[in-house]
Amino acid sequence: MKNMVSYYKGKKVFITGHTGFKGSWLCHILSSWGADVLGYSNGLPTEPSLFELSGTEKLVRSEIGDIRDFEHLSKTYKSFLPDIVIHLAAQPLVRESYADPRYTYETNVMGTVNLLECIRLHPSASSVLNITTDKVYENKEWEWGYREIEALNGFDPYSNSKSCSDIATQSYIKSFFSRETSPAISIARAGNVIGGGDFSKDRIIPDSVEACSKNKVIHVRNPYSIRPYQHVLEPLSAYLWIIFRQASDHSLADCYNVGPNEDDCVTTGKLVSLFCEAWGEGAKWETKAEKNAVHEANFLKLDCSKIKSRLGWYPIWNIDNAVSNTVEWSKAWLAGESVSDVMDRQIKKYFGF
Repeated sequence: MKNMVSYYKGKKVFITGHTGFKGSWLCHILSSWGADVLGYSNGLPTEPSLFELSGTEKLVRSEIGDIRDFEHLSKTYKSFLPDIVIHLAAQPLVRESYADPRYTYETNVMGTVNLLECIRLHPSASSVLNITTDKVYENKEWEWGYREIEALNGFDPYSNSKSCSDIATQSYIKSFFSRETSPAISIARAGNVIGGGDFSKDRIIPDSVEACSKNKVIHVRNPYSIRPYQHVLEPLSAYLWIIFRQASDHSLADCYNVGPNEDDCVTTGKLVSLFCEAWGEGAKWETKAEKNAVHEANFLKLDCSKIKSRLGWYPIWNIDNAVSNTVEWSKAWLAGESVSDVMDRQIKKYFGF
């Protein structure tokens, strides 16, 4: 693990979507490891914003721009010529994708193509990672986890656009990046992420924090849906590990599922029950199904055998740890404490140094 940290020291890392929930945590990690980070984002995605609250905006350089604007993106990319590229920028919400499918496809598909064009036209990067989602798979409501060889065909506009992003990346790899001198490019399909500082709408943990902060009952749309919930540091550690490993061995560049162990794939009801237990103060929840709700998958698991066997990456925090650390961050924020200090503490605790 310490070899990985040394690898990032002094590296020029270009991150799209760096002002989001995952991006803020990622910038926090990389800046503490001595990386030179330039982020490209269309601004702050939420109010409040983890990027601002944590002071991450002072740790990295930022360029405000739309991933759909190829000219601006290309100019920014060319001026930096990164060693590493991490693609996080996306319209990430299922329900929002039903409201604005065109924007979702433009951002998630053409945004990816625009970035791949930058990498193709301005060679500098040695290691690239596109982060898609566990929802890229054609969901058949199986009781077992989807493997990387399963068909890609997301149902809703968000999931489907991410399937397209995944497929476009694979096409670019085969068409333009198959030479030995090409960058190593992988795709990470991550499960549902929780953690301190997620203020996105229509997500169960942000909804739970808001309800508890106001002494209200938490409303759960579908308590029986099963998801591969994991703390945000889990997929981020996997992303950083993939980039590190493939940089020295291009044969390791591939598609990888990133999720918790199977026994940590729980129902939403179980997740909220764990949250209420960790929160205390009489927190409770109830089912509040919506009439005419849009389609969302009920059963979704990932088979993560590949990243474990090929790269030696394993989850560290189980679902109880994920929830307790999320509650710790949230209560610190509500109490007016330094969330940056909480993040630093949790990062050190997770990575073990």
